[in-house]
Amino acid sequence: MDYKDYYSTLGVDKNATPEDIKKAYRKLVRKFHPDVSKEKDADLKTKELNEAYDVLSDPEKRAAYDALGQAPRHGEGFRSPPNWGYGSGEGGSDDFFADLFANIGRGRGARGAGRGFQPARGEDIRASISINLREAYTGASHTITLRVPKHANGHVTMEERKLTVTIPRGVSPGQQLRLAGQGQPGSAGPGDLYLEINFTEDKRYRIEGKDVYQTVPVAPWEAAIGGDIDVDTPSGSVRVNVPANSQSGRKLRLKDRGLPAATPGNLYLVLEVVLPPSNMPKARELYETMARELGAFNPRK
Repeated sequence: MDYKDYYSTLGVDKNATPEDIKKAYRKLVRKFHPDVSKEKDADLKTKELNEAYDVLSDPEKRAAYDALGQAPRHGEGFRSPPNWGYGSGEGGSDDFFADLFANIGRGRGARGAGRGFQPARGEDIRASISINLREAYTGASHTITLRVPKHANGHVTMEERKLTVTIPRGVSPGQQLRLAGQGQPGSAGPGDLYLEINFTEDKRYRIEGKDVYQTVPVAPWEAAIGGDIDVDTPSGSVRVNVPANSQSGRKLRLKDRGLPAATPGNLYLVLEVVLPPSNMPKARELYETMARELGAFNPRK
């Protein structure tokens, strides 16, 4: 059986700690994941990374692999490590490692009685989903498509899996939802899916913790004279009073109308005075009248 340098595949030293191996694997698998990578051989590279990590992250497999790496490579047999639990020890190195590597990529599952491998959960999957701010207030249901490795007959291919996800109300940007049992399969049960929540960009809103800041355009007379206006907020339409003599940047606080939570955040309406364009004949006439009659007013003082 051909020898593969798994340490080189992950870019780590042969004395690398389990933590070093895990970090290197996670970094590379994110880089070459078929969903984000533009490399033509992303699927193959992901398979090689999974194969290398499956061996080097398992102490017993790694010990056997290291022993193989120290053995002569020109037809000489390989002797199993002591206490490996491989039965009578009969059979050459090709038989032993063909059996070992045939299970690579299937998760660190059971190998059968007396083989020394213990059942293990499948790997966790990490993905992200984007929602709009209103969905964070109300909750939502989304159907996502995951590209996950499929192991069959010693080969790894990528397949699409559709999953309907319920987004609870009150989620925050960067929050992770754990979907138990939706990860990769394993002999001791599947892993989990960790879904990171992102918010789609909307220039009207800014989020700080559970507080939401919303820009609200107002006409000059609304800001100057004051009065009630209707505002479409993420939680629905509300009627608010604009105080007289308001300027751009003034904040109106709506208590407990921020992101939902046990202790909800607040919604801050940030006023932005918008002038009618001067190419409107009536607007230009009024501006000229204001210039003549209010010329003593200097906003820079």
